[in-house]
Amino acid sequence: MTPEVHQPKHRLHLTRSLLFAASGLFLTAAALAVVQPPAPPQPVFQAHQTLDLPPLDGQAGDDTAPYIASTRIRSGDTVSDVLNRLGVNENGLLSFLTHDPNARSVYKLYPGRTVQAALDSQGRMVWLRYAHTPGTNVESGVDSAWLEVRPVDGGFSAQERTTAAVRETRIAEGEITSSLFGAADEARIPDAITMEMVDILGSHIDFLKDLRKGDRFRIVYDAYMHNGEEVGTGDIRALEFVNRGKTYSAVWFENGQGNGSYYDFSGASLKGAFLRTAIKFTRISSRFGMRMHPIHKKWIGHKGVDYAAPSGTPIHATADGTIEFIGRQRGYGNVIIIKNFGDYTTLYAHQRGFAKGLKKGDRIQQGQLIGYVGSTGWATGPHLHYEFRINKQPVDPLSVDLPVARTLEPADRKAFQAVVDRYQPQIELMARLQDSRIEIAQQ
Repeated sequence: MTPEVHQPKHRLHLTRSLLFAASGLFLTAAALAVVQPPAPPQPVFQAHQTLDLPPLDGQAGDDTAPYIASTRIRSGDTVSDVLNRLGVNENGLLSFLTHDPNARSVYKLYPGRTVQAALDSQGRMVWLRYAHTPGTNVESGVDSAWLEVRPVDGGFSAQERTTAAVRETRIAEGEITSSLFGAADEARIPDAITMEMVDILGSHIDFLKDLRKGDRFRIVYDAYMHNGEEVGTGDIRALEFVNRGKTYSAVWFENGQGNGSYYDFSGASLKGAFLRTAIKFTRISSRFGMRMHPIHKKWIGHKGVDYAAPSGTPIHATADGTIEFIGRQRGYGNVIIIKNFGDYTTLYAHQRGFAKGLKKGDRIQQGQLIGYVGSTGWATGPHLHYEFRINKQPVDPLSVDLPVARTLEPADRKAFQAVVDRYQPQIELMARLQDSRIEIAQQ
């Protein structure tokens, strides 16, 4: 049984302050590229329950146990970005990682892979691990491999480690009382899994403005273990999210042709035609409609929605399409206009700079990195001005009905239903247990 990890309150506050700035129910964070996760292998299901054991010899709980922080690498990340999200601030560590030949595996950061750090009660690093080869094909004997860095005699040492990781399927649930990540922490769900949940449901739930206190989520996901210690996170198998009384579901399904994606339990694809936002966990600084212009000081129509975010925050395309314009336009500053399917067009303005290599005519995929938040053009501070156009006319992207996703082919229905039947009962069991706990509490 994996020992319970206690996280010191001041350590939690420091780590979260580096990760997310609170704003109501929502947190601000650098965006994560919406990358379609690889097809997960078939798991061997194991049920787990954490038991609160009495202290030994009447002692209080072990406060010396390190706090394990985890993050999943995002498109465009640097080593410095990853360390900041983990709350690691060791003098000389960044220079060591970028120059020591034994740490060369960290030179290549693969989006979606996991980096973990163990921090003691004083916030000092105990170890840092980069699971660059997570060993997801356990049945074939492929080992997991990771780089491990530890403090040694005023400096650091780096060593490659290899082991046969054991995949475990975990189930968890959470209730939002203050924030999504706060609820995930209470449920002991890794940040990487929480961010993947946001990616999966991002075209149906606006995690910026739609979350409410009392919303619940239930999730089935994979973790990779060695000697009772987690060495990496896998993929989400299935989940259910109840937002404002409406239930959203998701399950991973791969058809006979090797094409995998997430679908709801009825078989509709969760890859919506458009994502609701191009930046995750930010705040709306100006809505669509009439407003007092901050520079011209007069009432004019605002044709898009402004999302305030730190300069350099990644911007991702909300839908597939072709770049119609990339360059500088007067008030828009650095702007990209993407011609999507049909009569739809999206515009991304005030960018500090564009993703490397983009040019007019390039095909763009939903979730692809296209640029970085800036304050070029008519802007008083760093933010993204996002426009959603139909027949070249701007409409409110927060209220427009977005095009629906496709559904499964009839030939795949039987195999898909078998996958749903494997995971849906686990989620329903969690829901029944929660209802029973509420009923007992009310008696």
